[in-house]
Amino acid sequence: MIKKCIVLSVLILLSVNYTLAQGNYGIIFPKTETERNNQCKNCFTAFQQKPKEVQFSIKREGLNLYFQVNDKKWFNQLFKTANDGIAIDVVSKDIYDCAIETIKTEQIKGTLLRPVFSSRLKKGLKSIDENTFRVLVGRVPTNLKDKDLEYNILFLNNKMLCRYQIIFDLKAYKWDLLDMGMYLDSISFKNEKVSNTEENFKVRYKTLKFKIPFEKNKSEYSPEDIKPVYDSLNLTDFNIKTINIKAYSSIEGSLERNIELQEQRASSIAKAIQSYQKPTIKTTITSSENWVEFLNDIEGTTYENLKELSKTQLKSKLIGAFSKEMESYLKNHRKAVITLELERKDTYRTKKPNELVELFNSSIKADKLDEAAQIQNSLFEKLKNKETSPDVLKRMEIPSQVKYINFLNNNSAIKYQLNERQIIIVRDELEALKKLDSKSPKVRYNLMALKIKIWRYNFEPVNDVKLKSEIYALKNFGIAKQLIERMMINYHIVNSENYMRKRDYASKDKSVSYINNAYKKIPLSDFDYFSLAQFLSYYANIEKSAELLTNRARSIDVDEDLLFYYLNLTLINEELTNTDEYRTIMLNAINLNKKRYCKLFNAIEDGGVTFQLLRNEYLRKSYCESCKD
Repeated sequence: MIKKCIVLSVLILLSVNYTLAQGNYGIIFPKTETERNNQCKNCFTAFQQKPKEVQFSIKREGLNLYFQVNDKKWFNQLFKTANDGIAIDVVSKDIYDCAIETIKTEQIKGTLLRPVFSSRLKKGLKSIDENTFRVLVGRVPTNLKDKDLEYNILFLNNKMLCRYQIIFDLKAYKWDLLDMGMYLDSISFKNEKVSNTEENFKVRYKTLKFKIPFEKNKSEYSPEDIKPVYDSLNLTDFNIKTINIKAYSSIEGSLERNIELQEQRASSIAKAIQSYQKPTIKTTITSSENWVEFLNDIEGTTYENLKELSKTQLKSKLIGAFSKEMESYLKNHRKAVITLELERKDTYRTKKPNELVELFNSSIKADKLDEAAQIQNSLFEKLKNKETSPDVLKRMEIPSQVKYINFLNNNSAIKYQLNERQIIIVRDELEALKKLDSKSPKVRYNLMALKIKIWRYNFEPVNDVKLKSEIYALKNFGIAKQLIERMMINYHIVNSENYMRKRDYASKDKSVSYINNAYKKIPLSDFDYFSLAQFLSYYANIEKSAELLTNRARSIDVDEDLLFYYLNLTLINEELTNTDEYRTIMLNAINLNKKRYCKLFNAIEDGGVTFQLLRNEYLRKSYCESCKD
């Protein structure tokens, strides 16, 4: 997924009366909200009319500080009169040091620099490239030059402080459609392979997930312990391609002993599973204490007050009689979550591509279609592993007859999966196959998935009304309702984008409303949650996006990128971050990637969101508890 940095700005409203103090360079701090509203009309108007594409920030070069903006017209609108200007508040991270008991709450958090007003701002504004302008607005005080610093902006109208701006540097991700997959033997998705239980297609790939509980202080597993689980998965026709094991201990006891137990548990499981298969299995093991489910499970119970304790305090409490009292909860937290990626055994694996093509063509001529299907799948596996060229598809002799429609469909589908730039060519091939067999559900589904993507990327004009009817018509060909609903969500995602371009906000809102109602009716992968959340945050609002992700963010098996995207959406929401539930989510992030979590609180210039998040008592407590070392 492509990532890019965007700068988000947060307005901190002035809710406290301030008086003019010596050292503030004549800046007027409003005594009342009415005074501020009367004096700041031009500033308010400029920000209300600011297009979302307009961005600004403070950039440092050596000791020089520059106000940088990508829209000169908006810059001139902001600074109209002689006493309109900006001043910089230079803030050092050490004011949030964990050793400091109480964080000061003054409006000016660091060292205030002398204001720069309209005339000097406009005169000094220089173009540094086609779409970027900047002007010198101050210098870093020499006594602060070696510290971790950030630069807040005071926007002045008639010398009055109208807006105090903290810059947040958050990661954003390009949103995409929900994955519709392509029909081969089964629906094959990019990020997870799913079988459609409503149709009798053989499944070539599976991803299976299950949990194994552990008894207290037990770590070793034998093959006999795993065998019932293994047998229940009916793996006789499958090899395990990868094992991902996430081992969890309950939270009582020493961290060192818990980590040791987790690693032993995970290794014993991997060893037991490997004993049933000769091909070596690629194994990934991670381990952590299960704080997330502990805090989730005591929510709403008589033990809920334990959430207020630090990790150290909780561990010191969970000993002796109280540990036994809490065992009914703790026993559920000792487990391993195991994900197996499977692939059907390939009896032709050792054959070379040229041999397989000859065997395939012979099987087709001899009408041995089951054998031909296995050979085709073996060739596809070699294509995916880049063991052969896509040109091999041209040498597969498949008669253009209804009898061979599945082979023809599979070749077109794999061609698109290998190279999405061939979307128009594959679309045309599928249109020809539809004429050959108008009743093939696979061909119909694949064709519709490509049409939606062609519409999404505006490769060709598409009649959206006709497209909608064709999506619903898939029901007549036995396509599962949930798959059709996924397509309809994508239909409304594309439509909402088109309505936004036309500034038809009422129609856009109707499409977004449809999406909000529809996604709850279908199963979503973490990839789907991720894409949908990004769409909602861009076209609807942050609250809807955060709401979508909240339950997943509190789940112990959540995808790391999804969880950190949720944090990006919500870290600046002080009402939300001041809750016990949010602490659970933060601990989840720490368990998944402590280094990545702690980095959020670095200075912007050091890759963080902003260290000024630490002014929030709950966030600072989490940071000092987990990151101070």
